[in-house]
Amino acid sequence: MKLDLLADGLHRVLASTKLEDVTMVRVPRDMVRRLNRLVGSPLAPQSELETRRAAAQKLQELRNKGGEEMVANVVAPVLVYMEKDRNARELGRVEDLLKAKDIPYTLADVTGDPATLAFVTTTAKCEKDQLPIVFVAGEPIGPYNDLVATDVAGKLEKMVFGAAGRPRPAAPPKPAAH
Repeated sequence: MKLDLLADGLHRVLASTKLEDVTMVRVPRDMVRRLNRLVGSPLAPQSELETRRAAAQKLQELRNKGGEEMVANVVAPVLVYMEKDRNARELGRVEDLLKAKDIPYTLADVTGDPATLAFVTTTAKCEKDQLPIVFVAGEPIGPYNDLVATDVAGKLEKMVFGAAGRPRPAAPPKPAAH
């Protein structure tokens, strides 16, 4: 705490505009200000030092918790490109598989959108009559059969939910011993 008072006092001297017109004071003060910024501003106002100390304490608490419950469950976007009336049965099968796996997805109808259709067919290296085509995180999986093959190989959930796999609910707290 005494160091905080010293750092606060020195910061006030550096931040002061008194004697700025005197070159003998201004130049060394400017150099010390630059050095202070260069080394992470250890000379700072008391409120800033307290904020830093609280942040460091919070960071240590988070590290001590373990961090597993702190990891965000990010889901890769799944897009199913389709045409309104083309291959409705296959589209239903794709939707059934994704729903069965609890994988959120978005349908993107490319009917009347030649630019998007060209993007899909070029990127997925497929023909227009192969729609619907599934993309995960911008990467083409392909039509229904390719989606099933990816799922059977165990790759689908990894692509959607990451290497850690599907997020699991946190374990319930253990009952207190009496």
